[in-house]
Amino acid sequence: MTTLNFIMFFIYIASAYFTYYHSQKYKSNPYIWTAVGLLVPYAGAIICYLVHRKKKVVDKRPNLFPLGFRRRKPLNMVIALIVYLLFFSTAYAIFSGGSTYSLPQKQDDIKASSTIKSEADSKNTDKTDIEKTQTGKTSLDTVKPESVNRNKTNGNIKISYINVGQADSILIQQNSKNMLIDAGNNGDAQTIVNYLRQQNVSKLDYFIMTHPHEDHIGSADTIIKTFDTAKVYMPEVTTNTKTFSDVISTIKSKGLKITKPVSGSSFKLGDANCMILSPNRSKYDDLNNYSIVIKIVYGSNKFIFEGDAEKISEDEILARGFDISADVIKIGHHGSDSSSSREYISKVKPKYAVISVGKDNDYGHPSASVMERLRAMGIKVYRTDENGTIVCMSDGKNITFNCSPGSYAAASKGGVSGSGGQTSKAKPVPQSSTGQDDRIVYYTPGGHSYHYDRNCSTLKRSKTVKSGKLKDVIKLGKSDPCNICVK
Repeated sequence: MTTLNFIMFFIYIASAYFTYYHSQKYKSNPYIWTAVGLLVPYAGAIICYLVHRKKKVVDKRPNLFPLGFRRRKPLNMVIALIVYLLFFSTAYAIFSGGSTYSLPQKQDDIKASSTIKSEADSKNTDKTDIEKTQTGKTSLDTVKPESVNRNKTNGNIKISYINVGQADSILIQQNSKNMLIDAGNNGDAQTIVNYLRQQNVSKLDYFIMTHPHEDHIGSADTIIKTFDTAKVYMPEVTTNTKTFSDVISTIKSKGLKITKPVSGSSFKLGDANCMILSPNRSKYDDLNNYSIVIKIVYGSNKFIFEGDAEKISEDEILARGFDISADVIKIGHHGSDSSSSREYISKVKPKYAVISVGKDNDYGHPSASVMERLRAMGIKVYRTDENGTIVCMSDGKNITFNCSPGSYAAASKGGVSGSGGQTSKAKPVPQSSTGQDDRIVYYTPGGHSYHYDRNCSTLKRSKTVKSGKLKDVIKLGKSDPCNICVK
């Protein structure tokens, strides 16, 4: 075997390992990628063979070809290919223990475990849970969030539901790793930056912008400029707002890439396992349903973050067969009746619910139906309009909050009422002396927003567009002003 043949042989090894590593990084089938690593050099060799054959110099340059590709012997090529495939497949099977989807045991890359015992049950039983291995390529109908290693914990996980009024911004910290879900309104930048600094955050390992509404991405450009950001998640949808444009420009200026959320995929935040549950399709009529929904498992405790996902998205998550049980749920869409359906909440079965909502907001959030549903199910409610910034801590077994639960009070146009006869006045929908309530606005039957412009880009995706007076449309539940055409 000549020197060049040795070089070609090691090129095969390097190529196979590189593609195998690629498969782990993107949670793909390692056998397929290992085969790709073998076939790519062979494809190059075949091209060389054909070129040299055309020039009739193939016999003079035998060392250009790897083993099995000398001279014009196609049978040798096929045999060599089979031998290489068997060799690397066998080697992989030996070193991986025979698990087709097992992943490297790196601190931040572990995606599977077997025969794990729950610490919470260890005192009462000797039974173990054999977890199925999970990757992003596995059928979504069979993937369960619990199939990741949730036995190991190191310290606490801290979740801060930052008080940004009628908006969302949530900081999650575990084992020196930080993740921010949403960034409030444009005017919340200093509030969020100050809070992150108080929590000793210098780097965001993950920045999740659930969907491109201003009350979720408003201060994202400032956050990215202020803190080193490793990975950005955003759904695959755009808007023509200045807020969205500013965020995209900042991402590009920092040399970052946007990662598209893939339903069923997982990643780790320290020792916490994070799984993306939504969005589950590429097109929706309402931006809220593009929301990235995430479930986090830490030890035996589980948390779900809903963004502004509405019933359409909730039904899709249920249809996927995901295990969405959780101890704590961040209620979707600020407590709007467009989210938190009875069926969905019944499947989550949370002990605690957190609502990020502005005091005396104009939208009737949280709704009476949602608050009554939570009360009837015995779910304790924490809300930023009453509690301010809410901090939830877990050691993997026990969950604590920095404040007492809030009320089940529901907002209404005339005020906020709830149990115990507590009532507080809420702001009415904006009106003006020129008859703002009688202004003609546009809406879609399945949406929850109203629009001033019939040609608004968000309406172009809808087949049916209706119109009516603002006051009447709001009574239909279309209480959210469009971020694009309503100024």
